[in-house]
Amino acid sequence: MRNYNDLVKVAERAAARAAAYIRSARPPRAEDWTEKGRHDFVTEVDRACEAMIAEALTRDVPGSQIVGEELTPELATGDVVWIVDPLDGTTNFLHGYPQYAVSIGGVVSGTLGVGVVHDVVRDVVYRASTGGGAWVGDQRLAVSTIAEPKRALVGTGFPFKQEGLIEPYLRQFAAVMERTSGIRRAGAAALDLADVAAGRLDVFWELSLAPWDVAAGVVLVREAGGRVTRLDGSEDVLGHGAIVAGNPALHRWLIDLLRKT
Repeated sequence: MRNYNDLVKVAERAAARAAAYIRSARPPRAEDWTEKGRHDFVTEVDRACEAMIAEALTRDVPGSQIVGEELTPELATGDVVWIVDPLDGTTNFLHGYPQYAVSIGGVVSGTLGVGVVHDVVRDVVYRASTGGGAWVGDQRLAVSTIAEPKRALVGTGFPFKQEGLIEPYLRQFAAVMERTSGIRRAGAAALDLADVAAGRLDVFWELSLAPWDVAAGVVLVREAGGRVTRLDGSEDVLGHGAIVAGNPALHRWLIDLLRKT
């Protein structure tokens, strides 16, 4: 079994290098964006970051495999598999909206156990490992203790890539809005999950996410005492689809509400 603490340090170094590169990069002009899918853009900054991260991870952990959003999106198996989003929140980056991150999750012997999310703009690093807790600096993270929906602040993401999900999502949005104190959508799922782990958001849901969107953040939330599952309650979240994350009480409440809506 690999040492989780060592793997966290490897991921931190790789993420810090990529974050520094992103901060130094000038967002490309709109005519240089590549639309890889519906409303889904990618740039040379994304690709360069992923190559940089992959080089660092495989150098420090020889034989490890990379699953990355831009260059190597196919799921892999092995002793250590890194699940990488080199720039989570690309559209934010392109518009100068200060909410984007580097996200690196680690699967060890088939189990998701390492997570690092580097908030690029604020230069803040969230890290977690199975059994080791979730941390930012020397502060241990914990999910919120709010249990009443009317007091909850809820995070979400819009299903902008899948037109068929818009109507059911809007019904869910209305139901959640009627019962809570507010909903926020900032456009970077890795940072949304970090906010859940830190107790700033009480619960979060999104209908269409990929493994690289959530891998690192899932470890953060779980190690901070929260729950992350599919809408059906499944703990296996490393596919493509919906997730619900939050403190235990509001996670259960939100799943029940979404299923009825």
